[in-house]
Amino acid sequence: MYSLENAFQSLFEINMGVVPPERILVFSDTVRPGEELSPSETDRRRRLLEVAREAATFADKVFGNCCFISFAATAASGSEPPESLWRGAFGDSVVDMLIMEEILPALLDKKATAEQLARAEEIVLAGGEHVAKVVIALANNSTSHTRFRSLLNQTGCRFASLPHFDPEMFFSSMRVDWHQLSERTNRLAERINRAVEIRVESENGTHMKFGKRGRTAAGDDGLLTAPGSFGNLPAGEVYLAPVEGTSEGVMVLEYAPMRKLTSPLRLSVRDGRVSEIEGDEPFRAFLEEKFAQSPLNRNIAELGIGTNDRASRPDNILEAEKILGTIHIALGDNSSFGGTVSTPFHEDYVFYGPTVMAILGDGTTELLLDKGKLVI
Repeated sequence: MYSLENAFQSLFEINMGVVPPERILVFSDTVRPGEELSPSETDRRRRLLEVAREAATFADKVFGNCCFISFAATAASGSEPPESLWRGAFGDSVVDMLIMEEILPALLDKKATAEQLARAEEIVLAGGEHVAKVVIALANNSTSHTRFRSLLNQTGCRFASLPHFDPEMFFSSMRVDWHQLSERTNRLAERINRAVEIRVESENGTHMKFGKRGRTAAGDDGLLTAPGSFGNLPAGEVYLAPVEGTSEGVMVLEYAPMRKLTSPLRLSVRDGRVSEIEGDEPFRAFLEEKFAQSPLNRNIAELGIGTNDRASRPDNILEAEKILGTIHIALGDNSSFGGTVSTPFHEDYVFYGPTVMAILGDGTTELLLDKGKLVI
């Protein structure tokens, strides 16, 4: 019978390729004061914290040299984690140097200059022997689109991000055939990378185009064994940062990250940013608040296509965006995967049954998805 210990062994051996005595860091977060959660969401957050502790205990027992850190949840996905986690990941000497040179506060606020970012890279690379080699991010809010994550990867750290994870996923989308998934994902990425523009449409009224010229689509296949690897778990997507200012069209949202909307919201997109929202669903207030905080949060940050045939849950964005034959579009930050927009917000929205077309440099069109069916 497949157990949680079997799942942990697969995570550390197959997905991460851990080799003792590599230093491993597992982290999670606690409910932030003021968060208003449903009973089911409160239970998931409790189970998430518990399974993170159990994973760290397993790793320390089997591989040695593993530590666990928890902290109050950040304000949103894409926000930088607190100093305590930076110390746990990079070591005290690296963080002390970042503070002494007044770089860490700028990093935490996402306001670091190009010069500060370059100096931060020098500092973390110089202190590489203190940096964790494997990181399992089981915090509820995503740290994928942060300088914390990108700096870790630059040291050769292998980083798995599992935001909004539900432990039940260990027995569903995490039991995919990883090597078959990798082959499917890489074939799709190759097809997308022939294009200069991507167009999508779905029967709910969504129709968008995204400029891709000069950008490279990457595959997230869950095999994070090479130095500097990064990806989501459960994995299964091809993603890219569209060229800023090129995205145009309409996005009809039927799902928020963790629930189905009571009625759709219609987002108009012009010059790469959301220009208008229509609809009276309460989630509209959340989006308007984010847009008021910064115009950068309106940015069309990402286009992704799901490739995991064991993923099925539409009510959890981590798994929903991996469902084979779906697409997802994100708003906000894309600075960590090829884009130029840096803001403490990144959120994905999934669209079902889409048709996806790649426009090649000579103007010809290749069909990639036909009403949710992969055509490769």
